[in-house]
Order: sequence, then C-alpha cells, then structure tokens
Amino acid sequence: MRPVMLVATRLATFDLRRYLIGALLWLPVHVIPLAGGLVLQQLFDQLSGHRAAGLAASLWLCAAFVGVEVVRGLVIVVAWTYGVYWWGAAATLLRSNALRSILTARGPAAARLPHSPGESVARMRDDVADVVDFTDESVSLAGTTLFAVAALAIMASIDPVVTVALVLPMIVAGVLGRATRQAVRRRHQRSRALGAAVTAYVGELFGGVLAIKTAGAEDAALERLRAHNRRRRDAAVKDRLATDLLDAVTGTTVEIGIGLVLLLAAPAMRGGDFTVGDLALFTSYVGWLTALPRSIGAALYRLPQAAVAVERLTRLMAPHESADDLSRHTGVHLRDTPPDTPAPPSSSAPPTSSSLSSPSAPPARSGPPARWGRAGRLEVLEARGLTVRHGGGGRGLDGVDLRVERGSFTVVTGAVGSGKTTLVRALLGLLPLEAGTIAWNGRPVEDPGTFLLPDRAAYASQIPRLFSETLRENLLLGLPATDEQIARAVELAAFEQDLAAMPDGLGTVAGPRGVRLSGGQTQRVTAARALVRDPDLLVVDDLSAALDVETERLLWDRIAGRGPETVLVVSHRQAALERADQVVVLDRGRVAGRGPLGELLESCPEMRRLWSAELVAEAGEQAGG
Repeated sequence: MRPVMLVATRLATFDLRRYLIGALLWLPVHVIPLAGGLVLQQLFDQLSGHRAAGLAASLWLCAAFVGVEVVRGLVIVVAWTYGVYWWGAAATLLRSNALRSILTARGPAAARLPHSPGESVARMRDDVADVVDFTDESVSLAGTTLFAVAALAIMASIDPVVTVALVLPMIVAGVLGRATRQAVRRRHQRSRALGAAVTAYVGELFGGVLAIKTAGAEDAALERLRAHNRRRRDAAVKDRLATDLLDAVTGTTVEIGIGLVLLLAAPAMRGGDFTVGDLALFTSYVGWLTALPRSIGAALYRLPQAAVAVERLTRLMAPHESADDLSRHTGVHLRDTPPDTPAPPSSSAPPTSSSLSSPSAPPARSGPPARWGRAGRLEVLEARGLTVRHGGGGRGLDGVDLRVERGSFTVVTGAVGSGKTTLVRALLGLLPLEAGTIAWNGRPVEDPGTFLLPDRAAYASQIPRLFSETLRENLLLGLPATDEQIARAVELAAFEQDLAAMPDGLGTVAGPRGVRLSGGQTQRVTAARALVRDPDLLVVDDLSAALDVETERLLWDRIAGRGPETVLVVSHRQAALERADQVVVLDRGRVAGRGPLGELLESCPEMRRLWSAELVAEAGEQAGG
C-alpha cells in the first residue's frame, strides 16, 4: 500500500493551500451538528419540564437550531464548490504525468503503450477517479473523526455505559472492513480490467467499421461486444456487491448501536439519571456518528481500489517509472498563464543536449533534440548487427547492417515480410532491439527513439495516421511553421492540386484516420507532415502504395530534386528504385544484397526476381488505368 499512500500524499500537498482551505471548509460541515445536538438537549429538557423556562426561551432555541442548520447548508455549498476545483486539479496532475510518460519517456515507442487506446482511455478516466476519490475521502474521515471524538466526550460525560454500547458495534464494523479488504481489491481489479476491455473493443469497432462491413462480420462483432459486456456486468455486479455488503455491515452495526442506546436509556430515564433532552442529544448524535463507520468503511474499500488504480496507471507509463513519477508535481497550469512555447531550434545557436552516449553528459530523458547539437549535422548514419524478434522469437531482423551517407537516396526493398518496415522502425527507436548498435557521425546513439526526431529525422509511416482535425493541424501537430513552409511541404508532397480543389483548403477536416480523403491523399498529407519539419534525414516507408504511377514519379522527382538532402525509402516501386544511389535488398530478415540498382540486377537473384515482378505489376496498373 506504500505507493497508494505516496500518491495520496502528493495529491494532497501539490497544491497544499487549496487542499487545506477546502478541508477547513468541510470540517465545519461535520462539526456544526455538535451545536445542533446541544440545542436540542436544552429544548427538549425545557419542553419536558426537566428544566424551567418560558415560551420565549423555547422559541429562541428553535430559532438557534434552524440557524445552525442554515449555516451548515451554506458551508456545504461553498465547500463543494471549492472541493470540485481541487478534485479536477488533482485528476489533471495524474493524467498529465501519465501522458508525459507515454509521449516523452525513453525507450521504443512500441513498448510505451502496451495496451489498446480504448483501455488506456478507460484507465485515464476510471483509475484516476479512484485515486483522487481515495485522497478526497481523507477530508471526510478527518471531519467525522473530529465530530466523533467531541460527541463521544459529551455523551460519556452524560452516560458512559450507553456511550460504550454505541461504540462497540462501530469497532466491529472496522474489523470486518479490514478483513474483507483483499476480497474487495480482487473484485475491483477484475471489474476495472473487464470494463477497460469493453472500452477498448468499442474503440476497435469504430476504427474497423470498413473491415467489419466488407467481411460481413457485423453480427459476429456485435455478439463479441455482448460477450464482453456480459463479463463486465458480472464482474461489476460482484464488485458493487462486495462494497455494498461492506456498507450494509457498517449500517447494520449503526442500527444495532441505536437499539442498544434505546434499551439502556429506558431504565436510566426511569431512574431520573437520563433526561428526555439527553435522549434527544444521543439520538441526534447517533445519526451523525453513523458517518464515522461509513467513512471508515469507504476508506477501507477505497484503499484497495486505489491500489489497483495506481498499479494500472503505472503499468501504462514507461517501464522504469513508478508511483513517484505518476504523482510528481511537474507543472499543471490551471489558472496561471502557461509558459510560452519554445521557439524552434536554430542552427546558428545550437543547444548542446543530445541523446548520444557520452561519459560527460548523459542523454536527456525527453523532449525533441536540437537541430544539430554536439551530434553535428548528418554526415553518416550507420547501423550494425540490428536484430529484432517479433513475438519473442518470430520473424524480424537478423544482424542487418545499414549505412546512410549525407546526400544519398537509399532504398530498402524486399518481398512482403522480409523485414523492411521492421528495419526502419528499429532504426528510429520505434521497436526494441535485441542486439545491434546505431551511430550518428560515428558516435553511438544510446536511445534512437529520443534522438532521431525532428529536426534530425522525420518519418512518413507505411500506415498514415491522421486525426479528425483540419489539414493544417494534421500537418503541423503543434509545429510553429509559416504559411510559406507549409506551402513548400505541400508542393514537395505533390498535394497542391488536391488542396486547391478543396473549398476549405487547409481548413478541411480530414475525419477520423483521414476517412474523408482518398488513400493517395492521406499518404501525401503524411509525406507533407514529415517534409514541413525540414529534417536532416527523411525516412519514408512505402508511401507510394496508393498512388498512381504518374503521381508517384512526380512525388519522387520533387523530393529527390528539392527535398531533404538525405532520404531513406522503403519501396519496391520502379520510380524510387531508379533514383537510388544505394539499394539494400532484404530477404527473410537478412541482407541479400546492396549497391546500385544496375549492379544488383546483375549480381543479386532476389533483386532480379523483385524487379521482374514489379515490372509486370506496374505494366498491369498502367493498362488497367
């Protein structure tokens, strides 16, 4: 439970002033009923004749009781308004830290988000709420404890025996709550896991509507969703049943306590040692004392729930990060003005940070690298012995070497499944390496995932990823670029005519995953996104798969003629291969040949086979077009 308590303490103290003010506002909500009980004691003693007083005094006592409740109601409104602000701030802190880890932590990006996006969203929503609710419960527990101590002291001064009879059932409730804590934790963990599975599957359904429709799998997909929901429902019912049983046990002990008070108070009242006013005070306090065992019970079942939540959130983060990183105050700007976005790095004033291994300067943990830095402008990028295994032993790469020199146009080609995409993703740090080294200008790169980023390298992936935002936002993704830079990137990507035909231009909304664009348009927008970053090294993975032959040739003409100096391309198409200074042929994860295209067509059988197949395929495309 130590990680839970660490996170709860951090949440309470990251904005201590607001937390304490909120707590001080809530404490009177629990303490004010002490005054109400004392007023009732005086009022009923007067009405029963135990204490002499006139009508005016009784009316003043009634007014005082009403005033106490009005004040309490006003304090509740103010405290609730302030508490909602703190709750939202605490939740924002946890979510921002988890997102920071996912987006900027070191290591291969493929290992940073091991779960589906839907499940990650569920964790950000539900598990964050569980952690903050547990922390928030401390305020209620403090208030009810303060009331209970004062109330029990007052009650014990009136009748210690009746007071003890009231306390014993509450102790039993606390013991039972502690004994059932592990059972509550197990059921809540399963409920959260199955709930996240439903959210993840719904996200996959929305993302795969076209595939489901074309496969005629609507009924099967819906039946699987129903099965997920049935499992989630059963787990949720068991989770709710466990917490409700604990709450019911707490409530039952309270009712038993009230019964004992009545049984013991009756003979005391007959003997004159216990007045009607005392009974009114006890009855009033018993109602509020129920909050103590309920708060204890809530804390007892929220503790294992929060433990599950912290564990699930930290698993979502980078492997080397813990609850300490999850709850650290890293700067959440709720009302204060956030810092200005840093200006793009300039080659005239280069910073010195990099992700190159260096005995005197360890690599930075996150953030985009400088344009040049100590690493210098790209002269040569070299990989030796790159080995990657998919699924712990399946296909991948086996000892692949690659050398990309400045000013070169390098094409990696091969049959389907030969490891082309795996090679560039491993080179960019998007996949974990089992073995091998990567060097920039002869200096080892310790973490390529945080080094080979814009402005050093930009990547146009094989599967374009667009957001349901405007084309401008999809191109820039927060990059401060001018209209001239955008126009240049659009032209290099051979997208300017398509853009001109769109009524809203760069304001055109792409739709989820670019669904409002054609496949070729989506690929060229992805290319423009990489080109607008003006990288030292442009990496393109089979970008021309959805392009016609003429558009593809125009794209490569522009990139090779006016684009980045150094280009690394994954392709099997003639238009790319014919421009290559160097072709690297992969066959089942190994290098089958390397060199200029002409030499490979003479010396490499695999290259001849691929070239012949491509000639036939492109001839068929032109004939069909």
